[in-house]
Amino acid sequence: MDVNHVLESTLSADATTRQNAEQQLLQAADIDFSGYLTTLAQALANEQTQSHIRTAAGIALKNSFSSREYARLREVQGRWLEQVDPNVKKSVKDSALETLRSNDARAGQSAAQFIASIAAIEIPRDQWPELMPALVQNVGEGAAHLKQASLTTIGFICETDDNDLRDSLTQHSNAILTAVVQGARKEETNVDVRHAAITALGDSLEFVRTNFDNDGERNYIMQVICEATQSEDERVQQGAFGCLNRIMALYYDKMRFYMEKALFGLTITGMRSEEEDVAKLAVEFWCTVCEEEIAIEDDNAQAQSEGSTEMRPYFNFTRVATQEVVPVLLGLLTKQEEDAADDDYNISRAAYQCLQLYAQAVGSSLIPPVLSFVEANLRNEDWHNREAAVSAFGAIMEGPDEKVLGPLVKQALPVLIQTMDDKVVNVKDATAYALGRICESVPDAIEPETHLPTLISSLFTGLSSNPKMAGSCCWALMNLAERFAGEPGCQENALSKHFRDSVGHVLQVTERNDADNQLRTAAYEVLNSFVSNAANDSLPVVANLSDVILQRLEKTIPMHSQIVSIEDRITLEDMQTSLTSVLLAIIQRLEQEIQPQADRIMQVFLQLLQTVGSKSSVPDTVFAAIGALATSLEDSFANYMDSFAPFLYNALGNQEEPGLCSMAIGLVSDITRSLGEKSQPYCDSFMNHLLNNLRSTTLSNQFKPAILQCFGDIAQAIGGHFETYLSVVAVVLQQAAGVTSNPEGPYEMLEYVISLREGIMDAWDGIILAMKAGGKTQLLESYVEAVFQLLSIVWQDHNRSEALLRSSMGVIGDLADAFPTGNFSNFFRADWVTSMIKETRSNRDFQARTIETARWAREQVKRQISGGQGLQV
Repeated sequence: MDVNHVLESTLSADATTRQNAEQQLLQAADIDFSGYLTTLAQALANEQTQSHIRTAAGIALKNSFSSREYARLREVQGRWLEQVDPNVKKSVKDSALETLRSNDARAGQSAAQFIASIAAIEIPRDQWPELMPALVQNVGEGAAHLKQASLTTIGFICETDDNDLRDSLTQHSNAILTAVVQGARKEETNVDVRHAAITALGDSLEFVRTNFDNDGERNYIMQVICEATQSEDERVQQGAFGCLNRIMALYYDKMRFYMEKALFGLTITGMRSEEEDVAKLAVEFWCTVCEEEIAIEDDNAQAQSEGSTEMRPYFNFTRVATQEVVPVLLGLLTKQEEDAADDDYNISRAAYQCLQLYAQAVGSSLIPPVLSFVEANLRNEDWHNREAAVSAFGAIMEGPDEKVLGPLVKQALPVLIQTMDDKVVNVKDATAYALGRICESVPDAIEPETHLPTLISSLFTGLSSNPKMAGSCCWALMNLAERFAGEPGCQENALSKHFRDSVGHVLQVTERNDADNQLRTAAYEVLNSFVSNAANDSLPVVANLSDVILQRLEKTIPMHSQIVSIEDRITLEDMQTSLTSVLLAIIQRLEQEIQPQADRIMQVFLQLLQTVGSKSSVPDTVFAAIGALATSLEDSFANYMDSFAPFLYNALGNQEEPGLCSMAIGLVSDITRSLGEKSQPYCDSFMNHLLNNLRSTTLSNQFKPAILQCFGDIAQAIGGHFETYLSVVAVVLQQAAGVTSNPEGPYEMLEYVISLREGIMDAWDGIILAMKAGGKTQLLESYVEAVFQLLSIVWQDHNRSEALLRSSMGVIGDLADAFPTGNFSNFFRADWVTSMIKETRSNRDFQARTIETARWAREQVKRQISGGQGLQV
């Protein structure tokens, strides 16, 4: 293999060439992993090799020990630990360290990434003790390019999400700080080195807590960072303000002295910087202060309610700084860009975000300065000021006391509604968004008789006037529909008298010739919201709407043959998805009343599934709507199963489209719950696909809990007939019960184990109920001990959720009920079972249904023990 040619090919713009090269590298690694690493390390270190090839070699080395999947990451890291000779390891690492000395900056950067990937394996195992001293020495004594590469390496190492490495890095905090602080000082004349150092410092702050506890060391670190905010290099300034943000989040309790002496002034000056990226980070500093103080107040309030005297330090930085910070934020709101895209994050939007947080942090005390700004700018000739005024008013809708805000909003609403007629679309868009904030946070200030007619009219006018406003108007109207929906199932609500006209407005907007995808999609989202929140007196309108939507959806079917471009396909599929989403909302709102339209609905859904191509988003929405239809029709849905089943089987087996496969798994649960025993003819295929998906290496582990839960739904549906699958499923459940997580491991793994156990419990509960209903509880006897072993593990592991405890209570109660004569009373007599039930039913933070399930389980356990021993507990 010509390694240089292959490495160069991995960077090719041609996908086939690139994939072939990547495959060659994988094959070489499989044949001789140590030789593979040696060859790549030599290519990386070779000063005669072209820069891009050296970079590719470093990337390939790094990728050999990287993965987003936790299990895969441990697997590839294990290859280094178990398959590579110590001499080869040393040679490869030495080559990488030597590459840091190269004048080729790209090669040095690539080597830094590779070194970080090996450090993640070896530092937690104390296997590379010379690494940190070497990097520190490089920073202290090396040439500028070596300093920069070594600091970049430290930064990459400290960026880690690996908990083992994070714990180990605290032991190296002195070495890390020595290097990064030395490089970040104002005495460092090379700005590239200083930039690399300040970046690495930001990444390392979490691991230097011990140093931050020392007054002298903390003072020096803060001095270096504060001086860096004054650097002439924009990158260094950004890095310094980024460090201050991180420090405030990590070490709020130690910031009082620094806020008084320096940070107030530095950050306010930073917010006024002409360099937008610097100004944004200075604004974000105050976002962090707000977030910290909001969290501290919440924590202290909770601690106080629980009778605790341990309170977190709270310095009221935001309230003290209101008069200095808020005027700057309000001024920055006027720095909008006329043609900014919705997802552009500019200084004006940073200031808006900060103002929102400020309102939550200081409450009603923010109202006077904001109102003064609004009054001074709402009618300004410059549209920037008018937009800033309405944005500022909308930003403070959450935080201040509603009793204070309410009268102000009532007074402002007519003016805001009038501002929806502004000549500048940016002002109208900001006004629509502000109205949405009012609808979301202060809906009681909107008087249905006085405000709703003009408010709804202005928002619909805005929705149809300009696509730029579609998102804001849509959001405001959806908030309006939700806030004025009334109680579920109410006969009428505040929107009832506006419902028919609102539906008509939306339908007109979607039919406009100049309506683009964005406008049409937004309008259909509004329609969904109005349908979902319709009162009973509006249901006839909803029923009529189903005819209109079905007719439109039917007309899209022949359009597939007219597609000539990717844009055509996207437009058509967006329309079909939107229309299907509206049908989904109609089905859910009408429930059983959808029956007269069911044949027509299923016919168009089947046509859609037959005509759309692969990788389309349409089937996902169709499956969701079919699930709702099955729920509404219950066992009458059996009429459509023979026609629909092939599409469902294909989706279950389509592991190349995980999203669709996931929808199909959920749909199996919906359908079996609806059909009951009528689902039995399809269960062999369901079970085969589900078991295949469990064994799949293509699908992620996140599919497994839903599949296990699906087993429980199938069991409950077909009752005793589940005997056919019991032995196989029981083995799967017992294997899944053996999956555990390290309490110090990744949060994702902890969450996965909880959800997996929830799926196991739901499966066992469905199986227990099925066997009891079928009179076959004797088939469960050999599995009772395994079920109790899992219950015991759940009880002993503090990593558990309310849903898991609720499912566990269901299993305990149903298992006791399945054996009323006390066959297994010895299991139920265990002290931990009593404790588990007691703790669950006495937890006042749990939902009522969880507590009720625990009480029911306790009664079943009492009967079980009484049946076995004639004793009362």
